[in-house]
Amino acid sequence: MGGISIIVILWVWGQPLICTCGDIQLWVGSIWSSGNSQHIADWYTLSHIAHGVLIVLIGRLIFPKISFNLLFAVAIATGTAWEIVEHTDWVLNQFRDTTVNQGYTGDSVLNAVADYVFMMIGFLVAWMLPSLINLLLIVVLELTAALIARDSLFLEAVMLVHRFEAIETWQQELNPKRVNLTETSETE
Repeated sequence: MGGISIIVILWVWGQPLICTCGDIQLWVGSIWSSGNSQHIADWYTLSHIAHGVLIVLIGRLIFPKISFNLLFAVAIATGTAWEIVEHTDWVLNQFRDTTVNQGYTGDSVLNAVADYVFMMIGFLVAWMLPSLINLLLIVVLELTAALIARDSLFLEAVMLVHRFEAIETWQQELNPKRVNLTETSETE
């Protein structure tokens, strides 16, 4: 039901069903690509997997005897809610104003549903693993995304709460569209 809600709401709100380029790709490897958040998977997929793992970790911590069905319902509800809330004007503007996603227009419907499915996969894998392994899995997912793509669930959250110039500068070093101020001042 969550995936259907995401499809209907985002489509009604005007998000493209697939990338406006007309292609469907399995993986987009650059957060700076116009295909980022438009195809099936990208570096932000790791954040959605981590979301599913976090639901299990937090659920086990707060309610050690919680049933699979109840916690899975929480994962479905939070995954659905995030994919919808992420596409409100307020959140899109926050992402554009305070994070590395300055040109972000939202996900394609395909990408949003894929993100939701990856969150559920993260949840299902985490349910079968001990909490310590899940904690390690989150660290690996976050470090991988942060070190390779220079963005992650943690970095997004930090930058949404407070913009740190040092983080932004570090992230922008890989942006092929950034303006190099040193080169600009030398050519004038």
